[in-house]
Amino acid sequence: MQINPYGADAVRLALDLVVHPPETAPELAARCRAAGLVVDVPVAATDLAATRDFLADWLAVVDAADPPARAALLNTLLREASAHPRLTDHAGTGWHLHYRDPDLPLAGVLRALISVGTALHLAGRGMHRLDRCGSADCDRPFADVSRTGRQRYCSPGCANRDAVRRHRSRARSVDR
Repeated sequence: MQINPYGADAVRLALDLVVHPPETAPELAARCRAAGLVVDVPVAATDLAATRDFLADWLAVVDAADPPARAALLNTLLREASAHPRLTDHAGTGWHLHYRDPDLPLAGVLRALISVGTALHLAGRGMHRLDRCGSADCDRPFADVSRTGRQRYCSPGCANRDAVRRHRSRARSVDR
């Protein structure tokens, strides 16, 4: 059975590329391969630049003020990225769906994959499941993939540091 690559995995790839931006086109291709994406096209510097531009637009979805604004921004990305869904066995690993035209450069593949993946993530888990870290000294974006849907921090480290800060603040106010 072929697992659908759209959804949380695509959102995780977007977050990885945003938080740790690749410096070169070969690094972009390697990071995509490491995430499980089949990269079967040549990768150029234009792919790196276009991917950076797209990810800036995608961050606007993360930072949207409310679900309708988030949906409007994401719908724009979807309109610019996707095509009619099609069945493909391009890698010889089994038939699966693509929401993009064949033979796109890597930047186009990423635009479609991440846009559709984000839409599936938000529609399936909740429109609030993208955010920025709640820690005062961190603004990293994160995707909430928790069971409860109440994630507030980008990592356990940020959550722990913030809990220690709150504890120490309460302890200081009691001591006064």
